[in-house]
Amino acid sequence: MHADLRKRLNDGQFTEGFPGEMALVEAYDVSRHTVREALRRLRDEGVVIAGRGRRPRVAEGTRRITQPLGALYSLFASVEAEGLEQRSIVRALEVRTDPEVAARLSLSASTRLFYLERVRLADAEPLALDRVWLPADLAEPLLEADFTHTAVYRELERRCGVRLGGGEETIHAVLPSPAERDLLGIGPETAAFAIERRTQGPNGPAEYRRTLVRADRFSVAVQFSTGGGYRVGLASS
Repeated sequence: MHADLRKRLNDGQFTEGFPGEMALVEAYDVSRHTVREALRRLRDEGVVIAGRGRRPRVAEGTRRITQPLGALYSLFASVEAEGLEQRSIVRALEVRTDPEVAARLSLSASTRLFYLERVRLADAEPLALDRVWLPADLAEPLLEADFTHTAVYRELERRCGVRLGGGEETIHAVLPSPAERDLLGIGPETAAFAIERRTQGPNGPAEYRRTLVRADRFSVAVQFSTGGGYRVGLASS
């Protein structure tokens, strides 16, 4: 079934739309499990976009988002710079406490923190799962922002008068959990980049961010010279 669907895709037979799961079950007289396995392989090959609750469709030259190293970048701006529509599904927008995150921001365990969790989309397809924490006394006005189509840094400067500066960031490859794969619309063979960022504000650490971004749609870039070079840190496992 997979080979036949791939051949039909190569022949351009699905220009009017890719059939849904039940249509494929009837057309090939196979089980739904067989259909889902074929779709998974096509999705991992990058020729079909499919995810739980979404009708499969033919991929149309999905572009990779490239981020620079050594700069305080905005994923929102990078997506739009590629000519893609940026949108988010907000999963949490609240004030909470989190002793682990507070420690990373050099704050007491009981400090109230602004928390935003959202799935970032590029042209309606999942790109990243983003979690952001900031001290609530700094960022509480952000609770009024509509984060379905705006950037944290933009709203932080506009609503709170705060512009973040430098910081530190680590990036490593991970295999997402089943729940994270569902949110990102990927199969078990697709890895992701886990990005952890701590950013400085006017009076010390002001943002802690954890982002899980699809490795098949994201890359990092660095410029270097023979004189200065760049630094690579190796983390022990």
